[in-house]
Amino acid sequence: MFTTIIVQPIFNLLVLITALIPGHNFGLAIIIFTILVRLLMWPLVKKQLHHAKAMRDLQPELKKIKAAAGGDRQKEYAMSMELYKEREIKPMASFGILIVQLPILIGLYSGIRKLISDPHQIITFSYPALHHLPWMQSLTQDIHRFDSSLFGLVNLTRTASGPHGIYWPALIIVAASAAAQYLQSKQLMPSSKEARSLRTIMKEAGGGQKADQTELNASISRSTLIFIPLIVFTVSLHLAVALPLYWLVSSTVAYFQQSRILEQDVTEAEEIADKPLLKKEKSTPGGLKVTRTTLSDSSKSQSQGPSKKRKKKR
Repeated sequence: MFTTIIVQPIFNLLVLITALIPGHNFGLAIIIFTILVRLLMWPLVKKQLHHAKAMRDLQPELKKIKAAAGGDRQKEYAMSMELYKEREIKPMASFGILIVQLPILIGLYSGIRKLISDPHQIITFSYPALHHLPWMQSLTQDIHRFDSSLFGLVNLTRTASGPHGIYWPALIIVAASAAAQYLQSKQLMPSSKEARSLRTIMKEAGGGQKADQTELNASISRSTLIFIPLIVFTVSLHLAVALPLYWLVSSTVAYFQQSRILEQDVTEAEEIADKPLLKKEKSTPGGLKVTRTTLSDSSKSQSQGPSKKRKKKR
């Protein structure tokens, strides 16, 4: 079922792009395929990034809730959930884009493995409707016409490290994919001069001092900033370089998408800064007063951004 629903459509989309582009270069087809996937995921990406930013902005208020709860985990959870509900935030919503990308990555990997093991599967595994394309008809006569390189410079079916030693062109792509992943993650990482390392926090916890969960989570996030690119680099060394190429292009496009959204957030903040504000206080179930800043009616329409628009009463 996974092959029919995920692998075969991805495989055929790659074949279709390769058949239609000038020169029929497989590397260029992967680049176009990756950009197309990122553009199709743009609404989800935009929503996820706005949500991640909202979660980050809530950290000071979550610290106040933790202090007000006085170690009562149940009370802290209830107060936190009330705050999330008030701000219309779903804590698990940030995993949406990861859930979407994982099947695509697995499907692409499976499709590339089919090409490496037997190039004739371009014909046997593709939909009959594609067999009428001129490029596909030429492959039925001579499968060696299939160009599995990146612009004739990198053989995308080879690995960066293998029985024949290091394949340097592939190693460059693998290293670039890990670097792009690092830059993409770092772009969203909040910077704090008071941030402490995970080792320091755990050392203090071992000495009997209670660790702050919010600070611990932030420290773990900073650790993954290095850890995840290292995993990407290590795993990609033993994969056909076509997959690291997909990861490199995907992370690069994601970086520019994130830049655009963050730039829009700054622009919106500057527009809202001069608007009249009304401050209201609302108490959570634990008695903690949370100050809410509300835009006046004349400026609400300009600041809806990612939040839900409220219906006006007639």
